Parts: sequence; structure tokens; C-alpha cells
Amino acid sequence: MNIILMGPPGAGKGTQAKRIAQSSKIPHISTGDMLREAVAAGTDLGLKVREIMEKGLLVPDDLMIDLVRERVGREDTKEGFILDGFPRTVQQAKALGNMLCDLGRKIDIVLLVNATEDEVVERISSRRVCLECGKVYNLLTLKPSVDNKCDEDGSELIQREDDRPETVRDRYRVYMEKTAPVIDYYSDNETVLLDINGSGDIDDVTREIMERLETL
Repeated sequence: MNIILMGPPGAGKGTQAKRIAQSSKIPHISTGDMLREAVAAGTDLGLKVREIMEKGLLVPDDLMIDLVRERVGREDTKEGFILDGFPRTVQQAKALGNMLCDLGRKIDIVLLVNATEDEVVERISSRRVCLECGKVYNLLTLKPSVDNKCDEDGSELIQREDDRPETVRDRYRVYMEKTAPVIDYYSDNETVLLDINGSGDIDDVTREIMERLETL
């Protein structure tokens, strides 16, 4: 079962991807993790990626496809995979489809974890990070014992620039403009699309996802 996991930032995709991967015994393939691993490994592809990222540029589609091709070609993906963070545009979705076709594979399910703009803003803008150790807190779900102080070292907690409400709203709008059309693309191509409400309790969302996957 080859799955693409989609949804706006802050909808809880990462958490659900890890749970699905553990339950289904298929790897969670995060393109962000792949980029960092390629750079750390110092492969030819990784060196190209590092040069691009050091210049503050976006990694081009052809390099991303090469990274995904290498990853899905590994032994642990024989029973399937969960692809998280790619594709983000219709052009990338088409390139991914062509690449998988070359490998004799295809996307079976697009799993869409949805949340409204206001919900996403509330979740992400509630994050706080320790200046020293980097531990992440959330004022809604994982509060520090002492206001604005890290439980580990007592250092000050800050709100990252990317987590400010106005920035989160910009990120949500970019998602709707660029990534939402990918959902229409897969729907038009008769790929199974599961639309999940990610606004509820984390365990309830996981339960709904697993129940719907089991019916397929």
C-alpha cells in the first residue's frame, strides 16, 4: 500500500504518519528527513542538495524525484510506504507518477488530514521552543511546569518567527494555492482519496484513519 499523506501545516500529519507506519509496518518517508540524510551522508546527490540549500534556494523537482526514487527503491518499501511532504505541486505529482511507473509502482491512496485555518493558527502559534536545548512545548497540549521556562534547564522559551500567527496564515494560504490543486489532480485520476478531519483528539484521528484504511 503506497500512500501520500497531505494536509495543511499544523494538521498533525507527522504524528499520524508515524503511527500509521508503526501499525502497518511500512516506512514513513519524509522528504525533509531525506534531504537532511542525503546531505549528512555526503553522497553525490547530497552534495548537490547541500550546495542548493546553502544558497537558500529550493531543491528543484528533478533532484527531489531522484531522492524519492532512491528511497522507494530500498528493500523496506516492498510492502508499501507513506510519502510525507511530496508532492507539493501538480507538476511534482506528475513527475512522481512517471517515476513510480518506471519502477512498476503507483500511488494507491492519498490520505488528506484536514484542519481549518483558524485551528492551524491556534495550534502552531501555541508552540514555544527552549533557546538552549531546543525542546518544543505547546501552550495547549504540552505546557512547561513554570510559565515561559524550560523544564529541562530553566532557559527562556521563545516563539519562533515561523510560528507567529501572521506567518502561519501566510503558510496556510500558500498551501491552499499550491498544494490543494494536487488533491484535485489525484481525484481526477481516480486515486483513492481519504479525507480525514484532523481537528479532533489525536487518538480519535488515528483510529478513524486506521479503520478506513482497513476497509480498502
